[in-house]
Amino acid sequence: MGDPRRLKKKYKKPRHPFEKSRILEELEFLGKYGLRNKREFWKMRSILSNWRNIARQSRALPKERAIEVQQTLLRKLNRLGIIGPEAEFEDVLLLTVEDVLKRRLQTLVYEKGLAKTINHARQLIVHGHIQVGNKKITSPSYLVKLEEDDLITYAPNSPLAGKKVEEAT
Repeated sequence: MGDPRRLKKKYKKPRHPFEKSRILEELEFLGKYGLRNKREFWKMRSILSNWRNIARQSRALPKERAIEVQQTLLRKLNRLGIIGPEAEFEDVLLLTVEDVLKRRLQTLVYEKGLAKTINHARQLIVHGHIQVGNKKITSPSYLVKLEEDDLITYAPNSPLAGKKVEEAT
């Protein structure tokens, strides 16, 4: 089972910590998507990296197993809305971190107009004012599935329920 106090990291730090171009790129994403710190960016980058590794490694598998793994990965990414239904398997290798960041709950709440700014969206989520379907989600980094896109609303017990964004704050 493992020791619950010794959890595995969900991200990797950059190899060169003081590379100016990388730092500027990360800061741009932090501001654009309202991330709390660079660790959140690194987690999303690691998620993408894992998907791309699966795609690369599937090419070395026997043909039947490779097709099965590739179809599973394509279905998962399609369900998450990261790639379209007509996407080819090669498109998985062309994905960027921005494609993953666009599917976060925080970004979608802002784009739906439930919050004035991306940081306001984060606060609404953390404080329990947003629900997806019938579940209240308090994690801004939750990757929203494509079918849940239309189910993002204010929680019914929230004082913001039934108000427009201008009235809400």
